[in-house]
Amino acid sequence: MKPINVGLLGIGTVGGGTFAVLARNAEEITRRAGRPIRISVVADRDLTRAKTVVGDSCKLTDDAFAVVNDPEVDIVVELIGGYGVAKELVLKAIENGKHVVTANKALLAVHGSEIFTAASQKNVMVAFEAAVAGGIPIIKALREGLTANRIQWIAGIINGTTNFILSEMRDKGLSFDEVLKEAQRLGYAEADPTFDIEGIDAAHKATILSAIAFGIPVQFDKAYVEGITKLQAADLKYAEQLGYRIKLLGIARRREKGIELRVHPTLVPAKRLIANVEGAMNAVLVQGDAVGATLYYGKGAGAEPTASAVIADLVDVTRLATADPEHRVPHLAFQPNAMADLPILPIGDVETGCYLRMRVLDQPGVLADITRILAEQKISIDAMLQREPEEGEGETDIIILTHACRESSANVAIAAIEALPVVKGRVTRLRMESLQ
Repeated sequence: MKPINVGLLGIGTVGGGTFAVLARNAEEITRRAGRPIRISVVADRDLTRAKTVVGDSCKLTDDAFAVVNDPEVDIVVELIGGYGVAKELVLKAIENGKHVVTANKALLAVHGSEIFTAASQKNVMVAFEAAVAGGIPIIKALREGLTANRIQWIAGIINGTTNFILSEMRDKGLSFDEVLKEAQRLGYAEADPTFDIEGIDAAHKATILSAIAFGIPVQFDKAYVEGITKLQAADLKYAEQLGYRIKLLGIARRREKGIELRVHPTLVPAKRLIANVEGAMNAVLVQGDAVGATLYYGKGAGAEPTASAVIADLVDVTRLATADPEHRVPHLAFQPNAMADLPILPIGDVETGCYLRMRVLDQPGVLADITRILAEQKISIDAMLQREPEEGEGETDIIILTHACRESSANVAIAAIEALPVVKGRVTRLRMESLQ
């Protein structure tokens, strides 16, 4: 049977991994797909480097638009990244009637609705398993494996860089800045790590997961995003003493009035499996009404783990390319004409437990003032930890865990606590999730 011809845009880490795995496992992949899948042309700005990866096995070009316009190419694999030229290339490939496989979470989180609409109009597929959690097949699990379920919530460690940093801070008691430098030295963090440490990368992925889980449009601009840059090693230590671990979680939760979509550092009970995901690993916990909780764990980045997802998409597209478009799995799991118009809730309407750490003068009546302020906002205390001051030290830390309360109420209480003359500096507030 005639091979499927693939045009590969970008032969960097993931592109090189895709080329290597596809070549190494060609026989196995052909048996699964029903026909050979071969990379017929590669586009990359660095032709010399590209040549060292692919040799003479396929055509090389530095013009990516020549690939998407090539009539011999059946599937375009976009591994360039970013919002700019990648969007133009993907839309041009779709316009030319080509299927697209992409690992570009940023592009889909921001422009996914436009891209999926264009693909539906041209009866082509856009596959994006590699866009979330690398080699973990979470997109397929949500789109196909869990279709019987009404998904209630998703909570995921979906950025390996930040998970590595938090693991090292907790294990070694190091500062954020110290661990970030080590992460950069080891290649876990980019020279400019902003997207990772500020939570933007995780928010891109959480946005995609929320759309598939709840049948809503991708709405990255409405996500609440908070990174890990303000965390201190003391917070991880105190959390541990109280039976919790701190993880940067992407959370999407169905509520009566809409959908929560948020990324922030989160206290998770240490006995939960997801709390024990360490280093640069990823994990996604999905709660469905029929199946209960399911956990998906594995490598969220790297050449071959991500290539695994890219090639799985290539096989899926190859199998389904000749199927009637209406019989294919919809891009976002739900039929395009059945998408829900559920609003993304503002963070002020979200209810979670809170971790509050405050630096106070070591004198009588301080705790009474703080608990009075919390009571005025109808916030009840679940647990408390007070550090014994060092000899001669006139200040100490108080850590309070609250039961679930409305975010807006917590904000009022924190402002009032910070205004107390006995409280020094800002109150550190982190959110808590039981994930039961």
